[in-house]
Amino acid sequence: MWRFGPVRRLLLSNFALYSGVSLQATALLKQAFDLTGNESDIGFIGLAEFLPAMLLVLVTGSVADRFPRKLIALGAVGGELACSIALAVYALGEPTSVGPLFIIAFVYGIARAFQAPAIRSMPPMVAPEGGLPRTIALFSATWTAAVIIGPASSGFLYAVDPWVAYAGSSLLILVGWLGLLRLRFVRQPPPPDPDERPTLHSAMEGLRFIRRSPVLFAAISLDLFAVLFGGAVALLPVIAEERLGVGDVAYGWLRAAPGMGAAVMAVYIAARPVTRRIGPTLFVAVGVFGVATLVLGVTRSYAVAFAALIVLSAADMVSVFIRSSLVPLVTPDEKRGRVLAVENVFIGASNELGAFESGVAAQAFGTPATVIGGGLGTLVVVGVWAVAFPSLRRIDRFEDLESAHAAG
Repeated sequence: MWRFGPVRRLLLSNFALYSGVSLQATALLKQAFDLTGNESDIGFIGLAEFLPAMLLVLVTGSVADRFPRKLIALGAVGGELACSIALAVYALGEPTSVGPLFIIAFVYGIARAFQAPAIRSMPPMVAPEGGLPRTIALFSATWTAAVIIGPASSGFLYAVDPWVAYAGSSLLILVGWLGLLRLRFVRQPPPPDPDERPTLHSAMEGLRFIRRSPVLFAAISLDLFAVLFGGAVALLPVIAEERLGVGDVAYGWLRAAPGMGAAVMAVYIAARPVTRRIGPTLFVAVGVFGVATLVLGVTRSYAVAFAALIVLSAADMVSVFIRSSLVPLVTPDEKRGRVLAVENVFIGASNELGAFESGVAAQAFGTPATVIGGGLGTLVVVGVWAVAFPSLRRIDRFEDLESAHAAG
């Protein structure tokens, strides 16, 4: 699959892009906490990035389905690059206020709201015939490699100076933009009906489609609440400083640990994809995610925290693989942008909403109680969803998912 040119170019451009984005995110959360010492400011950074995805969900998906996805991605990634440069310029001025960081994070959230459904719709457009599941697995592996390289390098660069970290992220995002510019597709989605005018009814088709697909709705909402309650990774600047007593470089490696666990699991899944007992495997994976979050909340050992983050993210990668395989299999291409825009709010942007919830809760109740409560909340969600959605629990093969969608 790697030898197939369009797949390789998409993977390389996304590796550079997500390395830069994760480098920037690591530095941004650290700088916000360093400026004020308030956990809630980490939460408000997450909220600023989440709000655009929620407010624009009916727009971004329709745009991705009606206009060339490559052009949308280029424009959105260009906006992300501008935000990274703005962060570097602000950091050069020895800032004392966190306010501009919130503004830049909000603008970045707008760009990402358009970028996510456009780029995540691309694997089916570059995969060779019959190669979509393996392409998705490689796409996930590329992302996880990026979230190792980005945060780990951020720790070293931030220790030199925050603006150096942002300059590094700007360079990587630029490389990703150039890679997207050279990307060629092997297939295009069918053009929209010229007689169909963009309406609110059409824009809401992504929401309706998910609601009409019981298994899809159950899988997405399960991940939504698991990520919402298990947003402990956002509190790593606080955990590193106050619970573990480590500096910038060790914090960078803590942020890289989730990428390491996810990368190992992604390589394993690429070699041996999950093909049977899909539903039970999904519930077990989310349950392990909750238990690892609990361990992270109670430990004061750097090694144990590092291991918990690896296990946490490896379990999350299993659920990501199942959901990422499910969505393109059951979603018609002409609706994929709108469905992925909704999923981006529920899943991708819920990381930021989870960061907001965790930051505010940590300010009120303390970091350990927040992380432990998040782990317990995740386990409760797993139990409730296992009872409330038996159709998801009973899924054995991906072919069954397609049948369940057709029946729904």
